[in-house]
Order: sequence, then structure tokens, then C-alpha cells
Amino acid sequence: MSSRVCGRVLQRLQTAGSPPAASWSRIRAGSWGCCRVQTGTRSEPRRGLSGSGRSTMNVFNRDMKKRQKNWAATLQDGNQYDYLRDEVRQDPQYFYWTVLTFPLALDVGAGKSHIAEHLSKDVVERLFLTDVSQETLKRRRQSEIPTQCVQADEEFLPFKENTFDLVLSSLSLHWINDLPGALRQIHQVLKPDGVFIGAMVGGETLYELRCSLQLAETEREGGFSPHVSPYTAVTDLGNLLGRAGFNMLTVDVDDVQVHYPGITEVMTDLQGMGESNCAWNRKSLLHRDTILAAAAIYNEMYGNEDGSIPATFEILYLIGWKPHESQAKPAKRGSATASFGDLSKINRPSPRET
Repeated sequence: MSSRVCGRVLQRLQTAGSPPAASWSRIRAGSWGCCRVQTGTRSEPRRGLSGSGRSTMNVFNRDMKKRQKNWAATLQDGNQYDYLRDEVRQDPQYFYWTVLTFPLALDVGAGKSHIAEHLSKDVVERLFLTDVSQETLKRRRQSEIPTQCVQADEEFLPFKENTFDLVLSSLSLHWINDLPGALRQIHQVLKPDGVFIGAMVGGETLYELRCSLQLAETEREGGFSPHVSPYTAVTDLGNLLGRAGFNMLTVDVDDVQVHYPGITEVMTDLQGMGESNCAWNRKSLLHRDTILAAAAIYNEMYGNEDGSIPATFEILYLIGWKPHESQAKPAKRGSATASFGDLSKINRPSPRET
């Protein structure tokens, strides 16, 4: 398992009546989802297991996530919130490293099909898109690849075993209740020697927002509730992929830092992305005093000299292959014919030379 840590900065500047502009620069760098700001309370659906109930974990309200994504997809200016997914899909790790052709591929949690827009028939001959949000699939981007859409929950893939040569997923798996189970399903639908390439949000995402809200709520309300969702740590991904049956694993880390005018813009953009918190234990109401206090703390602890504030998104890239007899295998233990101790003798001159 390798680890490549780098970072990117996206500047989000807003002026009255105009959409935010973006400019990129490279940096060296070291959670996603916030509750919606509401002016009143509203009733919540009864808590129950998502899907068919096979999952033993139930952290996220999948029905609420579906509603959030449907709402975001219907925004007239929704394309201005796609900047993070557009940046992740451009990462060279996705396809520039391979010369293989995949006859049939699946994009899990495809959204507006950000990945397919940058694929060609030379790489993928036919593509299936799945997403829990039908409205998002309706607004998918065009591609030269023959594409078929299937509305399906990422937790329960409606495909037979050994179907796809390639499975993709970009910024969707962090809302899965049973991530180990989802990875096992991806492994099952892959053909032997098929590959899974994914990108998901990591545990350090939006740490600035999380800390600011917790400190503000503790000060103003005497305690805090989780407003930023829990996510998977990079140290756990290799183990999860291995347990799901994948081999030849690669896990990389990439930090994307976005600069916003203020905390309100951070939360507004998260809603526009369809990435509001949908955890069952979230607090649905943020008091105005708490928001004002969080904004002051955010500026004091993390603010930039120009008045903007950073928001960090930790992106975890993962690659895993389904085993096949043609793949290279490690040598058996004890089969080595040379010792590492002999390396020191390689450049040592022979007695005749001295």
C-alpha cells in the first residue's frame, strides 16, 4: 500500500449577483457534511435500517441523503457546486496509468457522471451508472461511451456476480452505512482480474468546520452535537479492501483546500453539493448565536490574512484488483536464493585487484 500526500487549493470568491470564481494553485498539505441551517424545527422520519436491513450498522439516514441529492440536482445554478467533484475526477490516478480496455464498467454513486465525461471508448466500451438520486442521473453529463442508468442504492447493487471488468466510485462511499459490505459487493460484481478504482472523503475532511462548531456550541449551549459526519481513516482502508477480497492494493491521500469568504458560504456550498449531514444523531437546528460564535472562532483559529477561511477536504484514492491466476504472486516464504547480507560484497574489490 502506497501513500502519496499532496494538496490543492481552490479559491472560492463571491461577489454580489455573480457565481463564485475558482483559481487553483498547488500546496503542501497535511468532516464532510454539515447540517442545514434552519429557522424552525421539523419532524423527522422514524429511524430504521436502510435498504433491506442486511447492514449491521446504521449511521446515516439513506432516505434523507436521497432527498438532499434530489434537491441539489434541481438547483438552477447547481453546476457551480461541482468544482470539488470536477477536481477529483481530473486526478491522473484514475486512468492515465493504464493501457487496458474494459468492455463493461460500472460507476457506483455516479451523480452527474463526472468520471464518464473524461473517459473514451478506448478505455471503456460500455458504462453503467448507478445513483440513489434519480434527479441527479437525469442531469448526467454527456459522454461518447454508450451509457445506461440504473437508480440503485450504493449499499445494495442489483447486479450479478462476475459482471463488470471495472468498477468506479467517486465521492460517494463516505455515506455508506456498511462500507465493508459495500466493498464486498463491489468485489462480487467484478470479474476475476477486474479492478476497482475509487475516491472517497477521509476522516480529516472539514476539521476546521467541525472544531469551530463544537467550540461554539459548547460555549453557547453547554454541550455539542455532531454537525459533521464521521468518515473512514486512511489507515483503515487497506485492511477493509483486503478483507473484501482485493489484492495488489494502492491507497493514496490528496488534500484539497478550498478558500471561502466565510462560514456561511462553506455551509451553503455543502448543501448545493448535496453533502449536508444525514447522520441519524445529527442536530437539525443551529441557533443563530451559535453560528455567529462559530464564524468568529473559525476566523480566529484558521482565517487567512485576506479575510477568507480555508476548508480542507481529505480525498482518499483506492485501487484494488479481484484475484486471478494470471496475476503476479509473491514468492513462497524461504524460497530466496540470495541473502541481503551479500549486498555488502557487491562493490568490494577481489583480492587480486588489491
